Amino acid sequence: MHGSVDISAAAVWRALTSEDSSTNGVIVRLIRAPRVVLAMLVGAGLAMSGTALQGVLRNALADPYLLGVSGGAAVGAVLAVALGTQAPAFVALAGFAGAVAAVTAVLGVARLAQAGADVRVLVLSGLLVGAFANALVMVTLVAAPADAVRGALWWMMGSLGAASWRDVLWTAPLIVPAGALLIHWGRNIDLLALGDEAAAGLGVNAEQAARRVFLTASLLAAATVVAAGLVGFVGLIVPNLVRRMAGGRHRATLVASALAGAALVVVADLVARTVRAPLEIPLGAVTALMGVPFFFARMRTSS
Repeated sequence: MHGSVDISAAAVWRALTSEDSSTNGVIVRLIRAPRVVLAMLVGAGLAMSGTALQGVLRNALADPYLLGVSGGAAVGAVLAVALGTQAPAFVALAGFAGAVAAVTAVLGVARLAQAGADVRVLVLSGLLVGAFANALVMVTLVAAPADAVRGALWWMMGSLGAASWRDVLWTAPLIVPAGALLIHWGRNIDLLALGDEAAAGLGVNAEQAARRVFLTASLLAAATVVAAGLVGFVGLIVPNLVRRMAGGRHRATLVASALAGAALVVVADLVARTVRAPLEIPLGAVTALMGVPFFFARMRTSS
């Protein structure tokens, strides 16, 4: 309903349920509806990725953005675009490879420091990998045309401004099955949250199960980065808010996180579009303004 042109609820309903060829109908069906659906997919993917990572790492401050997973996905996607490909499947595959490389690097640093899942080492490692990823993106773009650089920087800040039904059609087949897999593995995540030894004692191959969850969570993060750029802190905020209401079981928490994450990103995108209209604030900036204070407050209560 809200944007550069306000549209009544009745007009929105008419546009969605009939062949309304008016200006309002075109705006609703071809501009706002795909943007809302893509925001829901991005929010659900980020929230489920964060929930899974927090469960496996046994740390409520884990997040694909803070752990450098999103930054790694951005590097892979930018490199793919710089090589001249615009195929969404190839860009998504490159983003997934970058996300896996990033999470492997972060966990490798923690292992070398013999810190395991210590939140301080993980966050510092994630920031280091994220900074390195940003440097790689800047080096990649140094010889690019000015318009391409501006577009890439806007994408790095997170935006759904170019959302279309085509984006929805290739994003949904990545996020929906990956999210369903995480829900299916919810009991394994419950056991991994108890510790590797406890999980092994209950019949779970802890290393194999953790690897599957990490890869699937990385795929979710990569898909959201390719679709909307870097949108941080959703995977941190949402799981912490819904975990108590969902009862601590990861299947219920993953489902609740998907719904709450979808709602959060839709609202954040609405704020990004309207708070300084006709200008648009980067979506990543809006979620960061919510996420940074939440991170410090959560870190203080967990210390």
